[in-house]
Amino acid sequence: MWLYLAVLVGLYYLVRWHRERQVVSHLRDKYVFITGCDSGFGNLLARQLDMHGLRVLAACLTEKGAEQLRTQTSDRLETVSLDVTKTESISAAAQWVKERVGDRGLWGLVNNAGISVPLAPNEWLTKQDFATILDVNLLGLIEVTLSLLPLVRKARGRVVNVSSIAGRLSLVGGGYCISKYGVEAFSDSLRRELSYFGVKVALIEPGFFKTAVTSAEILSKTSKDAWDRASSEVKQIYGEKFLASYMKGTEQMQGRLTHDLSLVTDCMEHALTACHPRTRYSAGWDAKLLYLPLSYMPTFLVDAILTWGLPRPAKAL
Repeated sequence: MWLYLAVLVGLYYLVRWHRERQVVSHLRDKYVFITGCDSGFGNLLARQLDMHGLRVLAACLTEKGAEQLRTQTSDRLETVSLDVTKTESISAAAQWVKERVGDRGLWGLVNNAGISVPLAPNEWLTKQDFATILDVNLLGLIEVTLSLLPLVRKARGRVVNVSSIAGRLSLVGGGYCISKYGVEAFSDSLRRELSYFGVKVALIEPGFFKTAVTSAEILSKTSKDAWDRASSEVKQIYGEKFLASYMKGTEQMQGRLTHDLSLVTDCMEHALTACHPRTRYSAGWDAKLLYLPLSYMPTFLVDAILTWGLPRPAKAL
C-alpha cells in the first residue's frame, strides 16, 4: 500500500513539474505593467523581464527611481509616474498603458507597490495610521486592477498580486497584515470571476526579505513616533521597558532577512510566463518551512508560538 502511495505521489510531482516547465509562446510581443518599480521586487522584476525580452511598462513613484531604472535596462522598457493612492494618477497611467498596448491588450499586471509603516502595537496607532497603509497596499491595488482589467481580459492575460506571509498569519499590529489579508480575499474572488475569460490570477506570498519595506531605520522611527503620540495611559500600561524590547526586536529581525530578492521575482516571472501558473507562490525558506505550516495549525497553538519570547507589557497580568 505504501509503495502505491509513494508511486502516486511521485507521479503527481512529475506531472506538475512537466506542466510548470511549459512556457507561453511569443513572450517578446507581450506587455507587462508593474507597479512599485523604484526599488525592491518591482525594480528587479522589471530588469529581469526586460532582459528576457518582454515589453515592460514600469510604474515608479519618483522620477529619480524611473531614471535609474531606465539606465539599467534596454530601450524596450518604458516608465510612467504612478501614485496608487490618487485616482487621477491611476487614470492617467491606465490611459498611458492603453495607448501603448493597443489592440493586443495587456498580458501581465503585477501589483507590487506597497508600504509597511506605521507598524506598532494596535493600541499605539490611530485610524489614519491604518488608513495610510490600506490606501496603498489594498485600495490602491484594487483601483489599479479595476482600471486595467479590460486590457488584461482582452489579452487573456495574468494578474499577479503581491501579498505576504502576513496575509496568512497576522504577525504584527497595524495596517500591514490587514491589508495583505485583504489582498488575499480580493485575489481569491477575482481569480474565480476572471476564470470565465481565460485570465489567471496568482498570489505571491514572500517571507521576510531585505527591502525598503523591512528597513530597520524606517520601522524603528515609525514605531517610536507612534509611541510618542500614544496616550499617557497606554504608555503606563506598556512601559518604557516594553518599548526598548520592541525596538530591539526590530533591529534583531534584520539578521533574519533573506537577501536574495530573485527568490520572489522568479515566482513572479513564472506566474507571468508559464502556461500553467500556480495559484499561490511561497517565496523564501521562512515562508515555506515556518510561516506556511504555522498558518494551518490550531489557533491556540499559533498564538502560543508567536507570543513566546515576546516582551510583556508592564501591566500584564
